Amino acid sequence: MTTDISRKQQATTDGSRKSVPWWREAVTYQIYIRSFADGNGDGLGDLAGIRDRLPYIASLGVDAIWVNPWYPSPQADGGYDVADYRDIYPPFGTIDDAVALMSEAHALGLRVLLDIVPNHTSDEHAWFQAALAAAPRSRERDRYIFRPGKGPNGNEPPNDWLAVFGGSAWQRVTEPDGTPGEWYLHLFDAKQPDLNWDNPEVRQEFLDILRFWFDRGADGFRIDVAHGLMKQKDLPDVGHDPEHLLAPPDRPDHPHWDRPEVHDVYREWRTLADSYHPSRVFVAEAWVSSPERLAAYLRPDELHTAFDFDFLRSPWRAEELRRTASASLAAHDAVGAPVMWVLSNHDIIRHVTRLGRPQAEGLSNPFRGSTGVTDAQLGRRRARAALLLELALPGGVYLYQGEELGLEDVEDLPEELLQDPTWERSGHTERGRDGVRVPIPWSTSGPSLGFGSGPAWLPQPESWARLSVQAEEHDPASMLTLYTKALRLRRELPALGAGSGRDVRWMDVGEDLLAFARDPEFVCVVNTGSVPVALPAGDVVLASGPLDEGRLPADTAAWIRPR
Repeated sequence: MTTDISRKQQATTDGSRKSVPWWREAVTYQIYIRSFADGNGDGLGDLAGIRDRLPYIASLGVDAIWVNPWYPSPQADGGYDVADYRDIYPPFGTIDDAVALMSEAHALGLRVLLDIVPNHTSDEHAWFQAALAAAPRSRERDRYIFRPGKGPNGNEPPNDWLAVFGGSAWQRVTEPDGTPGEWYLHLFDAKQPDLNWDNPEVRQEFLDILRFWFDRGADGFRIDVAHGLMKQKDLPDVGHDPEHLLAPPDRPDHPHWDRPEVHDVYREWRTLADSYHPSRVFVAEAWVSSPERLAAYLRPDELHTAFDFDFLRSPWRAEELRRTASASLAAHDAVGAPVMWVLSNHDIIRHVTRLGRPQAEGLSNPFRGSTGVTDAQLGRRRARAALLLELALPGGVYLYQGEELGLEDVEDLPEELLQDPTWERSGHTERGRDGVRVPIPWSTSGPSLGFGSGPAWLPQPESWARLSVQAEEHDPASMLTLYTKALRLRRELPALGAGSGRDVRWMDVGEDLLAFARDPEFVCVVNTGSVPVALPAGDVVLASGPLDEGRLPADTAAWIRPR
């Protein structure tokens, strides 16, 4: 088991040192299992592949890993349709493999966060199969959200709710006697029926699931769709706000996103987590309308952390980046929680692609991004600078596998290979997320660039050979080298890591520059403009790219020790 030891001692204002809980400043590496490393040659990533590559992850200088769902699943939504929460998807491995992975990660100094999917199960879960076989208003159906339809003979859905993946959020069932019957709610795919979190049996089941994995070595959980569990009891129409599937409008009465009742669930979960020594931790995926609403999930008796999505939605402009970072820090400070900065994950456009496109005004939709041709080289320059920015801000950071190599979205996958449910449910108008889930390259050659011994489940571009670990690990100018240097310095520099918005002193240095200082003796400067600028006086500790005769070029960041 792990111990509650900070990776670094933080300086206090009087120069003394204090321990900081690891989760307040950790850098966590996200592993999308099927695309990380294939250990048995079947084309699909697995636990054996992860175990084999754990030393690589540790060598980056991160503190923890987050592993996407590894449970048995029909894979209608990449494992987020869970059929059994207490076992392992056979192509990935076994329970013994999972326990060994956690033990080996701990031996390398890495904590392990798993993924919990509480909003919905698979339609192949034993509970849902029992619900289909049972009668309306039965105990089995009450674990889910079944309702009679509207209109003649109940032929119309119970309300106007839409599924995130497209179409109605309701699916009609055929009753055991063969007649058309009730409808069940699925805010995502039809194969992902929503659970009824007003049901005490559901609440107890998930407490038992959390305990099951905590007892086997998990240090915590990432919570999928943390803002979606509770639904308004009378299930009223929602209306069709164009942004409601991304983040709810700023209204306290949204019928199925960010309901106030959801906080009672997380108070129960926090009590369970705190019953362990050291306490287990949570990070929430909560798409909400403001930093203040996100911070409500992070009150001292609720969840520990949550991804900050406003920051990654900001355009590459100094003013906007400063505004969103300041707002997030202030909201988190109000509840005593750290910000968790993130730039990419398995659901959203990789930030090399996002930053390599024309930058829209205001917060963008990270599932689609702005329109326009992607300039991958521009995106990589900006991504390098963005890394130094997020690592310099107070709090923790989440990295998505492959971003340390500078990978971009694969936007030209053959249509016949697309597996994301968005592709089918949108009528082949939205390609979905497969382009951000292409297996990462480990070597410069081979049928899957070192991912496995044969072809991968999705093909990699030939150009990724130049972005493989083998190609980058000894290149002093590579993205991988920058990541390892920056992560090492973040451990060493006493100014970096945990902290609050009060530790950030913003500097007014020009319209296209974002700059701030932290004590002791640290300044971060980012140039989002188009021309080189003079740097503040001091020694450059690290820069995201070459300097221009001592000046900071466009789309470049630097860490400085001031004089």
